[in-house]
Amino acid sequence: MLLLLLLAAPLILPAAHHTLLSTPATVHWGYYDAAQPPVLRVHSGDTVEIRTAMIDTPEALERHGVPAAQIDPASREIHRAVKDRGPGPHILTGPVFVEGAEPGDTLEVHIQSIRIGLPYALNIFLPGLGVLPRDFPYEHRKVTPLDEKRMVARFAPGVEIPMRPFFGSMGVAPPADLGRISSAPPWIHAGNLDNKELVAGTTLYIPVHARGALFSVGDAHAGQGNGEVCLSALETVLSGVFRFTVRKGQRLPWPRAETPTHLMTMGFDEDLDAAIRIALREMIHLLVERYKLTREDAYILASDAADFSLTQLVDGKRGVHAMIPKNIFTGR
Repeated sequence: MLLLLLLAAPLILPAAHHTLLSTPATVHWGYYDAAQPPVLRVHSGDTVEIRTAMIDTPEALERHGVPAAQIDPASREIHRAVKDRGPGPHILTGPVFVEGAEPGDTLEVHIQSIRIGLPYALNIFLPGLGVLPRDFPYEHRKVTPLDEKRMVARFAPGVEIPMRPFFGSMGVAPPADLGRISSAPPWIHAGNLDNKELVAGTTLYIPVHARGALFSVGDAHAGQGNGEVCLSALETVLSGVFRFTVRKGQRLPWPRAETPTHLMTMGFDEDLDAAIRIALREMIHLLVERYKLTREDAYILASDAADFSLTQLVDGKRGVHAMIPKNIFTGR
């Protein structure tokens, strides 16, 4: 009888750890697409260490003073070999197929750790882009040394920026009927969030739109200000360890996140006011669902305790994130 019960019990596999490097065979450039073949398959609960690639060309970096020996070899090969490029600028490592993830589920992505991969970062602005395109109608690059020991970017003599590394783009495949979409604007699949709060120790929740979720990551930043106004952040190479968990039947309309101290909702739209309304409505929904507040009390609490910030202004859709501290919920 015991043997029959054991045979009937579901097989629970121990969590595995995987490594995914950026190579010409493991990246896709400038787009998210449900038809993109996965480069790795994992189970819910598994962890994956993923390394990204540098967004700018090796030749441009060398022209701006980066020694050839400091050019990431994998990024050099990707820039040389990858010819199939979408409308966006981002080199994305993946996709990772998470077994059991289906449309209607939520993919929980816990960022366990992030490591700096290069001793420098790049900023770039381009004609016609950024918040002030008429003021800066030309191309310009700046290379900034990174001090990993002190965790600062040495921007200029007497100017040091504290480093808070994060991945600007973390997303899943969009709905299949949309085909290939640009990696530039964030949306319901997450993607190019450029949210500087998503550092190590935080968790991103993404609605699943395609079988396996098909998670990809890129656009590595050593740091960024809210807004990312010139077009770029401190662009570099990062390695991150991600734990993937499938939450069955927990459908979200928009991505959400949780830090050790705060709950976060997000909104994206070409119109900033619309993005704010999305983030606010999502915060109200979250408070009602998680803390069983009335909609009226949730609306008031968002006014009393939630902070609304500009995530970014340069990705085609304006981004807004709302954050509410978890320590105010003392008895729930």
